[in-house]
Amino acid sequence: MRDNDRVTSATRQPQPPAAAARPRLIATDLDGTLLRDDKSVSPRTVAALAAAEAAGIEVFFVTGRPARWMDVVSDHVHGHGLAICGNGAAVVDLHGGSGAHRFVMVRELARANALDTVRLLREAAPGTVYAVEQTYGFNQEPDYPKLHTEVPDVLLPAEVLLGPDGPLPDEPVLKILAYHPDIDPDAFLTLARLAVGDRANVTRSSPSALLEISGPGVSKASTLALCCAERGISHEEVVAFGDMPNDVEMLTWAGRSYAMGNAHPDVIAAASGRTVANNDDGVAVVIERLLAQRP
Repeated sequence: MRDNDRVTSATRQPQPPAAAARPRLIATDLDGTLLRDDKSVSPRTVAALAAAEAAGIEVFFVTGRPARWMDVVSDHVHGHGLAICGNGAAVVDLHGGSGAHRFVMVRELARANALDTVRLLREAAPGTVYAVEQTYGFNQEPDYPKLHTEVPDVLLPAEVLLGPDGPLPDEPVLKILAYHPDIDPDAFLTLARLAVGDRANVTRSSPSALLEISGPGVSKASTLALCCAERGISHEEVVAFGDMPNDVEMLTWAGRSYAMGNAHPDVIAAASGRTVANNDDGVAVVIERLLAQRP
């Protein structure tokens, strides 16, 4: 998430166009968007989410987080219990609580594609180090820095982690994480997309040079579209919120979308509207307004 002083925070929402479809689903990112910087969900936001569900509007959390990091919002998934995790790599039923989630859909990164990506990015950006996120495992290279709160299961080169003799050869790979200690984050993203091509989908959500790499065509937007199609919901009936480049496709796809006041410039360009920053409950501000406008 970018510091608030990198963009101009909005003080009020643009009014939606008169012909805007009645919202049936709210899709919101978590970190830097729904969550405050201390990773809490404010009472105002909790009330707004509950009011939306009571009004018949489904709320989907759509995040880069793995399923095991969803405890922060598991009490707010309401009836359906579903969340889209790993930037679209998985749809998870959170009803079971911590450690008991169920994968409803998995869109894995093929190991051949992952190995090609590791090789190409090592060549394009020497010094890149990797971690591997699987459905129930997290492993990393020895030189990968401590960027996460958990201790990895195994420390091995990425080529071994992704190979047939790796620690979890039969478990799907959801995404690989690529970190570089020196390159500008946006420059690293551009370089990686050029190097990897259509072998994988490359994005980022961290303020550091940390890339998140998923299967070809796997994104928050494409998995959200699948979930909406199952429910007979069109993209015009979706309202989406986000703050970082991994939200861009989702914000472009949704009928109405809002960049947070603390959003990355690419997100501001992609969204159809602006709201205030995450620490000012920007998602709740919009939900309250949408509900007030309903007949």
